[in-house]
Amino acid sequence: MNDDELEGLASRYRDILRQAVFLVRSIDAEGELSTSQVSILNMVTGEPLRVGVIARNAGIRVPSATEQIIKLEGAALVERIADESDARVVLVRLTDTGRETLSRANARRNAIMARGLKTLEPAEIDAIDAVIPAIAKLNQALASS
Repeated sequence: MNDDELEGLASRYRDILRQAVFLVRSIDAEGELSTSQVSILNMVTGEPLRVGVIARNAGIRVPSATEQIIKLEGAALVERIADESDARVVLVRLTDTGRETLSRANARRNAIMARGLKTLEPAEIDAIDAVIPAIAKLNQALASS
C-alpha cells in the first residue's frame, strides 16, 4: 500500500475504534464501575504504576487521574504505596477487592461482547480472531512511537 492508502486505512481503523470505545462505554454505563475506573484497574493488574503513567495511558491529566484513584481507593479497589526506590514517588496497586471487582467487570464485558460475536457468521468470527495479533502488533508499534 502507498502512503495515501495507509492513511485511508488508518482513518477507517480509527473510526471503528472510536465506535468500539463508545459501545464499551455504553456497556459500562450499566456496570458498577465507569469505563475510566475499569481502565485504571486494568492498568494496575500487573505491577504498581505511578499516577503520571496512569494519566498518560488513560489520555487524561494527572489531577483527573488522581481524582479517579481517590474514588477507587475509597472503595478499597486500589491502594497508594511508596516506591521503595524513591520515597518521593507514590505508586498505585490493585487490592484483592479490586482484583475481584475487576474480574466481575471484565467478565460482564466479555459476556456482552460474546453475545455480539454470536450474531456474526463463522467466517466473520474467524476474520476477527485472525486480525487480533496484527492489531496487538500495531498497538505495540504505536506505544513505542
